Amino acid sequence: MIDFEDITYLKTGSEIQKKTYQVLTEHSILKQLNAYDPVLAGTIPLDMAIEDSDLDIICYWEDKETFIRNLKDCFGNYPGFLLKTKTISGSDTVLARFDADGFKIEVFGQDIPVCEQAAYIHMIAEDSLLQERGKIFRQRILDLKRKGHKTEPAFGMLLGIQTDPYAELLVYGREVLKKRKCALKSAKRVPGGDRGELNI
Repeated sequence: MIDFEDITYLKTGSEIQKKTYQVLTEHSILKQLNAYDPVLAGTIPLDMAIEDSDLDIICYWEDKETFIRNLKDCFGNYPGFLLKTKTISGSDTVLARFDADGFKIEVFGQDIPVCEQAAYIHMIAEDSLLQERGKIFRQRILDLKRKGHKTEPAFGMLLGIQTDPYAELLVYGREVLKKRKCALKSAKRVPGGDRGELNI
């Protein structure tokens, strides 16, 4: 089981994971976001990245304007810097994008503790499924992604999910978290329990 809150696991991973560790540490990206419980999410932590995969960093803010100001101060001079706010699933969201050493980086912030955000829960669900189902399943997901499918729909296709794969993976991921628990200092702790199963 990977501790996603500690990026040292990237140091001994695949080539893209090692390069990710290098760019995050050399540019002190997570260090500069430390007040916001940053976690690298998405496909790179799962070693499921394809050629155009971004570095996705999810954050928890309590004061949106301070978070926006810090993003501009820390990363505003990076190539391609773009910041916008929007509402996602009813939640106020801040998005910042910029480039660093050949990587496209997206910082995603909400006023929701990181371990309760959809991106984190999806990652936990997908990590559990990849561990359970092995290398052939992983390769089939990668093949679907290279054909243009997003990660969650690709999982849904292989698992035979007939309803919304995003919603089903959230339910499953929350059950996995009851067992694993969330270690983020500022996040609400999830009570222990048994892992559930997907309706497949």
